[in-house]
Amino acid sequence: MQSDNNVLEKLSAVSKLAAFNQWLGLEVVSAEPGAVELHLPWRSDFGQYSGFLHAGIIGALIDTACGFAAGTQTERLLASQYAVRCLRPAVAETFVVRGWVVKPGRQQIFAAAEIYALGDEQRKLFAVGDAILVPVAA
Repeated sequence: MQSDNNVLEKLSAVSKLAAFNQWLGLEVVSAEPGAVELHLPWRSDFGQYSGFLHAGIIGALIDTACGFAAGTQTERLLASQYAVRCLRPAVAETFVVRGWVVKPGRQQIFAAAEIYALGDEQRKLFAVGDAILVPVAA
């Protein structure tokens, strides 16, 4: 993904405003209109009882990637609904989360996301998801 520096700077600034994203250590590594890539380094406090990435963190990553992808095309928005499908236990040193806009709109924006391990050229997916986002007035 080729990054647009203006969009990347905007999303990085937005991410720094969210205490949750700061706690996660979430990094916006690339952004262009309609698409983003985020990285999350593994920490043991992200694990569930078997040591895999907790589904709550997976859901947050899907939500954030979809929201950031939509945020490349509009200013303020909120998730109205999102869905997550966990495909396999998630274990990686760094997780890659890619989000993209499937269909933009004035009242609803449809976005999707996927999570896999950094360095996995085959991109064996840990989870996929989608979201419906709605623009909100300032």
